[in-house]
Amino acid sequence: MFANAAATSTHSHAVAYRQVGVETGVAAASSHQLVQMLFDGFDDALAQALGAMRVGHIEAKCKAFGRAVRIIEEGLSANLDLSAGGSLAADLRDLYRYVGVRLLHANLHNDAAALDECRRLVRPLRDAWASIAPGASRAA
Repeated sequence: MFANAAATSTHSHAVAYRQVGVETGVAAASSHQLVQMLFDGFDDALAQALGAMRVGHIEAKCKAFGRAVRIIEEGLSANLDLSAGGSLAADLRDLYRYVGVRLLHANLHNDAAALDECRRLVRPLRDAWASIAPGASRAA
């Protein structure tokens, strides 16, 4: 009886610690780092979704897909400046819309190939963003 309570307590402490770490990281992050955190969070959500899909854990799968969709729609796409970004921003908006549709499909049909397609589409953006980090720091 106590072993389970101790395990639950340890797990809840770990979750609380992680949450505080994320909140602290966000508060101290530059705008460039915040976008990097969105890309990293998206990649993490896809990994969680795939793992949950493979073991048939529906609740965890839906939660992970929901997180991935929110990152794409509310984090990455919603913050595009279409007037300043021109055709590049419009192309990114269209890509993010497509990724959102493919995520919905992957979730509804347990389609690991569609999920992998989303990762392949966003990963080059993530890598490119990470590669400009030193220049972004100097420019700020």
